[in-house]
Amino acid sequence: MELRQEARLTFKANLRDTRYGWLRLTPAYSVHLVEDILRERPAERVLDPSCGTGTTALVCAERGIACDTTDINPFLLWLARTKTRVYSAAARRAFVAKAESVGRAIRRGADAPWVPPLHRIERWWAPRPLAALGRAMAEIRRSEGASGDLLRVAFCRTMIAHANVSFGHQSMSFRAREEAREDEIAATWARAVESIAASAASPIRATATPVHCDARDLRALEHRYDLVVTSPPYPNRMSYIRELRPYMYWLGYLKDGREAGELDWKAIGGTWGCATSNVAKWSSDARAPYRKLDAIVSAIAKRSDVLARYVAKYFFDMTAHAESLFDVVAPGGTVHYIVGNSKFYEVMLPVEAIFAALFEAAGFADARFVAIRKRSSKKELFEFVVSARRPGARRGSSRTNGRAPLRA
Repeated sequence: MELRQEARLTFKANLRDTRYGWLRLTPAYSVHLVEDILRERPAERVLDPSCGTGTTALVCAERGIACDTTDINPFLLWLARTKTRVYSAAARRAFVAKAESVGRAIRRGADAPWVPPLHRIERWWAPRPLAALGRAMAEIRRSEGASGDLLRVAFCRTMIAHANVSFGHQSMSFRAREEAREDEIAATWARAVESIAASAASPIRATATPVHCDARDLRALEHRYDLVVTSPPYPNRMSYIRELRPYMYWLGYLKDGREAGELDWKAIGGTWGCATSNVAKWSSDARAPYRKLDAIVSAIAKRSDVLARYVAKYFFDMTAHAESLFDVVAPGGTVHYIVGNSKFYEVMLPVEAIFAALFEAAGFADARFVAIRKRSSKKELFEFVVSARRPGARRGSSRTNGRAPLRA
Protein backbone atom coordinates (compact mmCIF):
# COMPACT_ATOMS: atom_id res chain seq x y z
CA MET A 1 0.00 0.00 0.00
CA GLU A 2 1.77 3.12 -1.25
CA LEU A 3 0.66 5.82 1.17
CA ARG A 4 2.62 8.57 2.91
CA GLN A 5 2.24 9.73 6.50
CA GLU A 6 0.39 12.90 5.34
CA ALA A 7 0.94 15.35 8.22
CA ARG A 8 -1.99 17.36 6.81
CA LEU A 9 -4.29 14.56 8.00
CA THR A 10 -2.95 14.44 11.58
CA PHE A 11 -3.17 16.68 14.64
CA LYS A 12 -0.04 18.47 13.32
CA ALA A 13 -2.28 20.28 10.85
CA ASN A 14 -4.32 21.84 13.66
CA LEU A 15 -2.52 25.18 13.74
CA ARG A 16 -1.38 26.31 17.17
CA ASP A 17 -2.52 29.92 16.78
CA THR A 18 -6.15 28.98 16.07
CA ARG A 19 -8.81 27.51 18.33
CA TYR A 20 -7.83 24.08 17.00
CA GLY A 21 -4.40 24.47 18.56
CA TRP A 22 -5.51 25.61 22.01
CA LEU A 23 -4.49 22.25 23.48
CA ARG A 24 -2.55 19.42 21.88
CA LEU A 25 -4.13 16.26 23.26
CA THR A 26 -3.70 12.70 22.00
CA PRO A 27 -7.35 12.37 20.82
CA ALA A 28 -6.92 15.19 18.26
CA TYR A 29 -7.26 14.48 14.54
CA SER A 30 -7.03 16.70 11.50
CA VAL A 31 -9.36 19.63 10.91
CA HIS A 32 -8.68 19.23 7.16
CA LEU A 33 -10.05 15.70 7.16
CA VAL A 34 -13.31 16.89 8.71
CA GLU A 35 -13.47 19.76 6.20
CA ASP A 36 -13.01 17.33 3.30
CA ILE A 37 -15.90 15.17 4.49
CA LEU A 38 -18.19 18.18 5.04
CA ARG A 39 -17.48 19.42 1.51
CA GLU A 40 -18.45 16.07 0.03
CA ARG A 41 -21.39 15.46 2.36
CA PRO A 42 -23.32 18.67 3.10
CA ALA A 43 -25.55 18.32 6.17
CA GLU A 44 -28.01 20.24 8.30
CA ARG A 45 -26.99 18.61 11.59
CA VAL A 46 -23.84 16.64 12.40
CA LEU A 47 -23.04 14.20 15.20
CA ASP A 48 -19.63 13.36 16.66
CA PRO A 49 -20.16 10.59 19.25
CA SER A 50 -16.47 10.56 20.26
CA CYS A 51 -15.92 14.18 21.24
CA GLY A 52 -12.15 14.14 21.82
CA THR A 53 -10.85 17.69 21.61
CA GLY A 54 -13.96 18.93 19.80
CA THR A 55 -12.45 19.13 16.31
CA THR A 56 -15.61 18.08 14.46
CA ALA A 57 -17.78 20.38 16.59
CA LEU A 58 -15.49 23.37 15.94
CA VAL A 59 -15.30 22.80 12.19
CA CYS A 60 -19.10 22.70 12.07
CA ALA A 61 -19.55 25.73 14.35
CA GLU A 62 -17.24 27.84 12.18
CA ARG A 63 -19.15 26.83 9.04
CA GLY A 64 -22.65 27.46 10.37
CA ILE A 65 -23.60 23.78 10.78
CA ALA A 66 -25.34 22.60 13.95
CA CYS A 67 -23.41 19.83 15.69
CA ASP A 68 -23.92 17.63 18.74
CA THR A 69 -20.91 15.89 20.24
CA THR A 70 -20.92 13.31 23.01
CA ASP A 71 -18.40 11.90 25.44
CA ILE A 72 -18.26 10.18 28.80
CA ASN A 73 -15.34 12.36 29.94
CA PRO A 74 -16.52 15.72 31.38
CA PHE A 75 -13.16 17.40 30.79
CA LEU A 76 -13.33 16.74 27.03
CA LEU A 77 -16.89 18.10 26.95
CA TRP A 78 -15.69 21.24 28.76
CA LEU A 79 -12.89 21.67 26.21
CA ALA A 80 -15.27 21.28 23.26
CA ARG A 81 -17.72 23.75 24.81
CA THR A 82 -14.91 26.23 25.48
CA LYS A 83 -13.48 25.96 21.96
CA THR A 84 -16.84 26.45 20.24
CA ARG A 85 -18.44 29.28 22.23
CA VAL A 86 -18.77 32.90 21.12
CA TYR A 87 -16.50 35.28 23.08
CA SER A 88 -17.62 38.89 23.25
CA ALA A 89 -15.11 41.73 23.18
CA ALA A 90 -15.87 42.32 26.87
CA ALA A 91 -15.11 38.69 27.76
CA ARG A 92 -11.82 38.82 25.86
CA ARG A 93 -10.81 42.06 27.62
CA ALA A 94 -11.66 40.53 31.01
CA PHE A 95 -9.53 37.51 30.14
CA VAL A 96 -6.51 39.64 29.24
CA ALA A 97 -6.91 41.83 32.33
CA LYS A 98 -7.19 38.88 34.70
CA ALA A 99 -4.26 37.18 32.95
CA GLU A 100 -2.00 40.02 34.12
CA SER A 101 -2.70 39.22 37.77
CA VAL A 102 -2.05 35.53 37.06
CA GLY A 103 1.30 36.48 35.53
CA ARG A 104 2.20 38.42 38.66
CA ALA A 105 1.29 35.40 40.80
CA ILE A 106 3.60 33.22 38.69
CA ARG A 107 6.51 35.62 39.21
CA ARG A 108 5.86 36.12 42.93
CA GLY A 109 8.17 33.34 44.14
CA ALA A 110 6.36 31.79 47.12
CA ASP A 111 4.93 28.45 48.16
CA ALA A 112 1.86 27.25 46.29
CA PRO A 113 -1.42 27.41 48.28
CA TRP A 114 -2.56 24.21 46.54
CA VAL A 115 -1.36 21.60 44.06
CA PRO A 116 -3.43 18.68 42.77
CA PRO A 117 -3.17 15.19 44.31
CA LEU A 118 -1.66 13.72 41.14
CA HIS A 119 0.30 10.55 41.97
CA ARG A 120 4.07 11.17 41.90
CA ILE A 121 3.54 14.76 40.84
CA GLU A 122 7.29 15.37 41.19
CA ARG A 123 7.78 13.35 37.98
CA TRP A 124 5.68 15.91 36.13
CA TRP A 125 7.12 19.16 37.52
CA ALA A 126 10.17 20.19 39.48
CA PRO A 127 9.45 22.10 42.75
CA ARG A 128 9.93 25.60 41.35
CA PRO A 129 7.58 25.37 38.33
CA LEU A 130 5.10 23.34 40.40
CA ALA A 131 4.88 26.16 42.97
CA ALA A 132 4.46 28.75 40.20
CA LEU A 133 1.65 26.74 38.62
CA GLY A 134 -0.04 26.34 42.01
CA ARG A 135 -0.01 30.11 42.55
CA ALA A 136 -1.40 30.65 39.05
CA MET A 137 -4.27 28.23 39.57
CA ALA A 138 -5.16 29.79 42.93
CA GLU A 139 -5.60 33.09 41.10
CA ILE A 140 -7.55 31.51 38.19
CA ARG A 141 -10.00 29.79 40.52
CA ARG A 142 -11.46 33.18 41.37
CA SER A 143 -12.67 33.60 37.76
CA GLU A 144 -15.68 31.88 36.21
CA GLY A 145 -17.67 32.24 33.01
CA ALA A 146 -16.22 32.83 29.55
CA SER A 147 -13.07 34.63 30.70
CA GLY A 148 -12.46 31.96 33.36
CA ASP A 149 -12.60 29.23 30.73
CA LEU A 150 -10.04 31.06 28.59
CA LEU A 151 -7.77 31.42 31.63
CA ARG A 152 -7.98 27.68 32.20
CA VAL A 153 -7.05 26.95 28.58
CA ALA A 154 -4.03 29.26 28.89
CA PHE A 155 -3.11 27.53 32.15
CA CYS A 156 -3.27 24.10 30.51
CA ARG A 157 -1.01 25.32 27.70
CA THR A 158 1.50 26.71 30.21
CA MET A 159 1.29 23.76 32.56
CA ILE A 160 2.03 21.15 29.89
CA ALA A 161 4.76 23.29 28.29
CA HIS A 162 6.75 23.10 31.53
CA ALA A 163 5.94 19.49 32.39
CA ASN A 164 8.72 16.91 32.19
CA VAL A 165 7.03 15.04 29.34
CA SER A 166 7.60 14.63 25.62
CA PHE A 167 4.97 14.34 22.88
CA GLY A 168 7.19 13.23 20.02
CA HIS A 169 4.89 10.32 19.18
CA GLN A 170 1.23 9.36 19.54
CA SER A 171 1.54 8.95 23.29
CA MET A 172 3.82 10.66 25.82
CA SER A 173 6.88 9.80 27.87
CA PHE A 174 8.71 11.36 30.81
CA ARG A 175 12.03 13.14 30.32
CA ALA A 176 14.76 14.53 32.59
CA ARG A 177 13.48 17.00 35.17
CA GLU A 178 13.74 20.66 34.19
CA GLU A 179 13.77 23.49 36.76
CA ALA A 180 12.30 26.44 34.84
CA ARG A 181 12.53 29.92 36.39
CA GLU A 182 9.48 32.01 37.23
CA ASP A 183 10.21 34.53 34.47
CA GLU A 184 10.37 31.70 31.90
CA ILE A 185 7.01 30.33 33.02
CA ALA A 186 5.50 33.82 33.01
CA ALA A 187 6.76 34.31 29.44
CA THR A 188 5.09 31.04 28.37
CA TRP A 189 1.90 32.21 30.06
CA ALA A 190 2.00 35.58 28.25
CA ARG A 191 2.46 33.91 24.85
CA ALA A 192 -0.44 31.54 25.52
CA VAL A 193 -2.70 34.44 26.57
CA GLU A 194 -1.83 36.48 23.49
CA SER A 195 -2.51 33.56 21.13
CA ILE A 196 -5.77 32.55 22.80
CA ALA A 197 -7.08 36.11 23.01
CA ALA A 198 -6.55 36.57 19.26
CA SER A 199 -8.09 33.26 18.21
CA ALA A 200 -11.05 33.65 20.61
CA ALA A 201 -12.19 36.52 18.37
CA SER A 202 -12.67 34.16 15.41
CA PRO A 203 -16.31 33.93 14.24
CA ILE A 204 -18.60 31.13 15.39
CA ARG A 205 -21.64 30.77 13.13
CA ALA A 206 -23.59 27.88 14.68
CA THR A 207 -24.14 26.24 18.04
CA ALA A 208 -22.20 23.16 19.05
CA THR A 209 -23.83 21.13 21.82
CA PRO A 210 -21.65 18.82 23.95
CA VAL A 211 -23.74 16.04 25.53
CA HIS A 212 -22.58 13.83 28.40
CA CYS A 213 -23.53 10.27 27.50
CA ASP A 214 -22.17 6.80 26.83
CA ALA A 215 -21.50 6.11 23.13
CA ARG A 216 -22.99 2.64 23.60
CA ASP A 217 -26.37 4.23 24.33
CA LEU A 218 -27.23 7.40 22.39
CA ARG A 219 -30.87 7.59 23.46
CA ALA A 220 -30.16 10.85 25.32
CA LEU A 221 -29.84 12.63 21.97
CA GLU A 222 -32.90 14.57 20.84
CA HIS A 223 -32.08 14.93 17.13
CA ARG A 224 -31.60 12.82 14.01
CA TYR A 225 -28.43 13.42 12.02
CA ASP A 226 -27.67 13.75 8.32
CA LEU A 227 -23.97 13.16 8.91
CA VAL A 228 -21.77 11.50 11.53
CA VAL A 229 -18.04 12.32 11.55
CA THR A 230 -15.84 10.96 14.31
CA SER A 231 -12.61 9.26 15.27
CA PRO A 232 -13.29 6.74 18.05
CA PRO A 233 -10.58 5.43 20.38
CA TYR A 234 -8.35 3.02 18.48
CA PRO A 235 -8.09 -0.59 19.75
CA ASN A 236 -4.39 -0.25 20.55
CA ARG A 237 -4.57 -0.37 24.36
CA MET A 238 -3.56 3.28 24.67
CA SER A 239 -5.74 4.87 27.36
CA TYR A 240 -6.40 8.55 26.75
CA ILE A 241 -6.87 9.10 30.48
CA ARG A 242 -3.11 8.70 30.93
CA GLU A 243 -2.38 11.91 29.00
CA LEU A 244 -5.51 13.69 30.23
CA ARG A 245 -4.80 13.19 33.94
CA PRO A 246 -2.69 16.34 34.53
CA TYR A 247 -5.35 18.56 32.95
CA MET A 248 -8.16 16.84 34.81
CA TYR A 249 -6.43 16.99 38.20
CA TRP A 250 -5.51 20.68 37.89
CA LEU A 251 -9.02 21.64 36.72
CA GLY A 252 -10.75 19.58 39.42
CA TYR A 253 -12.21 16.76 37.31
CA LEU A 254 -10.22 14.08 39.16
CA LYS A 255 -9.40 13.66 42.84
CA ASP A 256 -7.58 10.33 42.92
CA GLY A 257 -6.31 7.47 40.79
CA ARG A 258 -9.35 5.32 41.51
CA GLU A 259 -11.59 7.90 39.84
CA ALA A 260 -9.33 7.88 36.78
CA GLY A 261 -9.46 4.08 36.52
CA GLU A 262 -13.23 3.95 36.96
CA LEU A 263 -13.75 6.61 34.30
CA ASP A 264 -11.48 4.74 31.90
CA TRP A 265 -13.40 1.52 32.55
CA LYS A 266 -16.61 3.27 31.50
CA ALA A 267 -14.94 4.50 28.31
CA ILE A 268 -14.61 2.27 25.25
CA GLY A 269 -11.09 0.87 25.03
CA GLY A 270 -9.94 2.05 28.45
CA THR A 271 -7.20 0.15 30.30
CA TRP A 272 -5.91 2.57 32.93
CA GLY A 273 -5.69 1.54 36.59
CA CYS A 274 -8.58 -0.66 37.73
CA ALA A 275 -9.84 -0.79 34.13
CA THR A 276 -7.08 -3.30 33.33
CA SER A 277 -8.08 -5.69 36.12
CA ASN A 278 -11.72 -5.34 35.06
CA VAL A 279 -10.81 -6.19 31.46
CA ALA A 280 -8.92 -9.26 32.68
CA LYS A 281 -12.13 -10.57 34.29
CA TRP A 282 -14.50 -9.59 31.45
CA SER A 283 -16.17 -12.19 29.25
CA SER A 284 -19.21 -12.50 27.01
CA ASP A 285 -20.82 -15.21 24.90
CA ALA A 286 -21.91 -12.65 22.29
CA ARG A 287 -20.30 -12.99 18.86
CA ALA A 288 -19.20 -9.99 16.82
CA PRO A 289 -20.61 -9.63 13.28
CA TYR A 290 -17.12 -9.99 11.80
CA ARG A 291 -16.74 -13.75 11.30
CA LYS A 292 -12.92 -13.82 11.57
CA LEU A 293 -12.76 -11.94 14.87
CA ASP A 294 -13.01 -15.07 17.05
CA ALA A 295 -9.96 -16.56 15.34
CA ILE A 296 -8.05 -13.28 15.72
CA VAL A 297 -8.88 -13.08 19.43
CA SER A 298 -7.83 -16.72 19.90
CA ALA A 299 -4.49 -16.03 18.20
CA ILE A 300 -3.84 -13.04 20.48
CA ALA A 301 -4.83 -15.11 23.52
CA LYS A 302 -1.91 -17.47 22.87
CA ARG A 303 0.40 -14.60 23.84
CA SER A 304 -1.80 -12.58 26.22
CA ASP A 305 -5.20 -13.45 27.64
CA VAL A 306 -5.83 -9.90 28.87
CA LEU A 307 -5.12 -8.38 25.43
CA ALA A 308 -7.42 -10.91 23.81
CA ARG A 309 -10.19 -9.96 26.22
CA TYR A 310 -9.44 -6.28 25.58
CA VAL A 311 -9.93 -6.71 21.82
CA ALA A 312 -13.09 -8.76 22.28
CA LYS A 313 -14.59 -6.23 24.68
CA TYR A 314 -13.68 -3.30 22.44
CA PHE A 315 -15.70 -4.70 19.54
CA PHE A 316 -18.46 -5.89 21.87
CA ASP A 317 -18.83 -2.26 22.95
CA MET A 318 -18.54 -0.97 19.38
CA THR A 319 -21.28 -3.36 18.28
CA ALA A 320 -23.60 -1.79 20.87
CA HIS A 321 -22.50 1.64 19.67
CA ALA A 322 -23.26 0.88 16.01
CA GLU A 323 -26.72 -0.43 16.89
CA SER A 324 -27.46 2.67 18.97
CA LEU A 325 -26.06 4.92 16.25
CA PHE A 326 -28.44 3.53 13.64
CA ASP A 327 -31.40 4.83 15.66
CA VAL A 328 -30.17 8.44 15.60
CA VAL A 329 -29.06 8.70 11.94
CA ALA A 330 -31.69 10.11 9.60
CA PRO A 331 -32.74 8.05 6.54
CA GLY A 332 -30.17 8.69 3.82
CA GLY A 333 -27.68 9.98 6.38
CA THR A 334 -24.06 8.84 6.23
CA VAL A 335 -21.45 7.93 8.83
CA HIS A 336 -17.69 8.40 8.46
CA TYR A 337 -15.31 6.92 11.05
CA ILE A 338 -11.58 7.66 11.07
CA VAL A 339 -9.95 4.52 12.47
CA GLY A 340 -6.55 2.87 12.53
CA ASN A 341 -5.73 -0.81 12.27
CA SER A 342 -3.67 -2.49 14.99
CA LYS A 343 -1.18 -5.27 15.50
CA PHE A 344 -0.83 -7.40 18.63
CA TYR A 345 2.37 -9.40 18.55
CA GLU A 346 2.24 -10.85 15.01
CA VAL A 347 -1.54 -10.79 14.77
CA MET A 348 -3.05 -8.07 12.54
CA LEU A 349 -6.37 -6.58 13.60
CA PRO A 350 -8.22 -5.29 10.50
CA VAL A 351 -10.15 -2.61 12.36
CA GLU A 352 -11.44 -1.02 9.16
CA ALA A 353 -13.04 -4.26 7.91
CA ILE A 354 -14.50 -5.02 11.34
CA PHE A 355 -16.13 -1.58 11.56
CA ALA A 356 -17.62 -2.04 8.09
CA ALA A 357 -19.10 -5.36 9.25
CA LEU A 358 -20.48 -3.75 12.43
CA PHE A 359 -22.23 -1.05 10.41
CA GLU A 360 -23.75 -3.57 7.98
CA ALA A 361 -24.99 -5.75 10.86
CA ALA A 362 -26.57 -2.70 12.55
CA GLY A 363 -28.64 -1.97 9.43
CA PHE A 364 -26.44 0.46 7.49
CA ALA A 365 -25.82 -0.09 3.79
CA ASP A 366 -22.89 0.41 1.40
CA ALA A 367 -20.28 0.01 4.14
CA ARG A 368 -16.80 0.58 2.72
CA PHE A 369 -13.39 1.86 3.72
CA VAL A 370 -10.51 3.68 2.12
CA ALA A 371 -6.96 4.10 3.40
CA ILE A 372 -5.97 7.75 3.76
CA ARG A 373 -2.46 7.75 5.22
CA LYS A 374 0.44 5.77 6.60
CA ARG A 375 0.79 6.06 10.36
CA SER A 376 4.13 6.83 11.95
CA SER A 377 4.50 3.59 13.91
CA LYS A 378 4.74 0.06 12.45
CA LYS A 379 4.94 -0.28 8.66
CA GLU A 380 1.68 -2.28 8.49
CA LEU A 381 -0.38 0.40 10.24
CA PHE A 382 -2.61 2.78 8.31
CA GLU A 383 -5.48 5.15 8.95
CA PHE A 384 -8.79 4.66 7.17
CA VAL A 385 -12.14 6.34 6.68
CA VAL A 386 -14.94 3.79 7.12
CA SER A 387 -18.21 5.01 5.61
CA ALA A 388 -21.78 3.71 5.49
CA ARG A 389 -25.30 4.97 4.77
CA ARG A 390 -28.61 4.50 6.51
CA PRO A 391 -31.13 3.28 3.89
CA GLY A 392 -33.94 5.62 2.90
CA ALA A 393 -34.38 8.99 1.27
CA ARG A 394 -32.24 11.78 2.59
CA ARG A 395 -34.10 14.84 3.89
CA GLY A 396 -34.71 17.26 1.05
CA SER A 397 -34.06 14.58 -1.58
CA SER A 398 -36.34 12.32 -3.57
CA ARG A 399 -33.77 9.53 -3.69
CA THR A 400 -31.12 7.94 -1.52
CA ASN A 401 -27.71 9.50 -1.22
CA GLY A 402 -25.55 7.00 -3.10
CA ARG A 403 -22.36 8.93 -3.61
CA ALA A 404 -19.05 7.30 -4.36
CA PRO A 405 -16.56 6.57 -1.56
CA LEU A 406 -14.43 9.40 -0.23
CA ARG A 407 -11.24 10.01 -2.18
CA ALA A 408 -7.99 8.88 -0.65
